[in-house]
Amino acid sequence: MADRSWTLKGELVLSCNCTVFCPCVLSLGYHPPTEGYCQTWAGFRIDAGHFGDVDLSGLNLGLVMEIPGYMSRGNWTAGLFVDERASIYAQKAFGKIFSGKAGGTTALLSILVGNFLGIERAPISYAIENKTRLFQIPDIIDGAVTPIRGKDRDTDTVISNSEYWIAPEITVARSDKSRMRAFGRNWNFVGRSAEVCKLDWRGP
Repeated sequence: MADRSWTLKGELVLSCNCTVFCPCVLSLGYHPPTEGYCQTWAGFRIDAGHFGDVDLSGLNLGLVMEIPGYMSRGNWTAGLFVDERASIYAQKAFGKIFSGKAGGTTALLSILVGNFLGIERAPISYAIENKTRLFQIPDIIDGAVTPIRGKDRDTDTVISNSEYWIAPEITVARSDKSRMRAFGRNWNFVGRSAEVCKLDWRGP
C-alpha cells in the first residue's frame, strides 16, 4: 500500500480584514470576524515536507480564503497558489492536502470549504527582514507583516497553548502592507490584523 503520510514544517504568515486581532483565534470560530465576514490570504514557507515519497521541502505556497460569517459554520471559498518550482507530483500533493482529502491537520477543510477556486502556479517568495515577514506573488499578493511587541520590547506578543487548528502558538502581528488581486478579488488590508505561526502540520 502506498505511503499516504505527509508533513509540512516551516512558517506561515496570515493577513486578514479584521480591524483588530482576529477573534476566530480565541473563540475557535464561534465568534464572527470583526467585519462580520472574513477575507484573508496566507503565505507558507516549507522548510521540510513530504507527501509519501514526494519531497515538498524548500517550496512556498499562497492561500486565499473568504468566509461569509462564523468560521465554524463553513461555506468557505478558497484558492491555492503553488510555487512554480514545484513538480507536478508536488502540486497534486498540495491539492490533496489543502482540499482536506489527505486527512490530518487540514482534514476539516474538506468539510468547511464549499467553493474551491482552483490551483495556480506562480513565482512565490517568503523572506524575513528584521522581524517583518515579506510575502510576494508578483501581481497577486504583496504583503509585509510585522509582529507586535509586548511589554518586554524585545519579545513579540504571543498567544500560546491554543486549540486553534493552524497552530497552538500564534504571534500577534499587523500588516504594514497587504494587497491581494486574484480570482476577481481586490483587497487591501494595510494596518489590519495579521499573525505569524510555526508551520507543523501532518497527516493522515
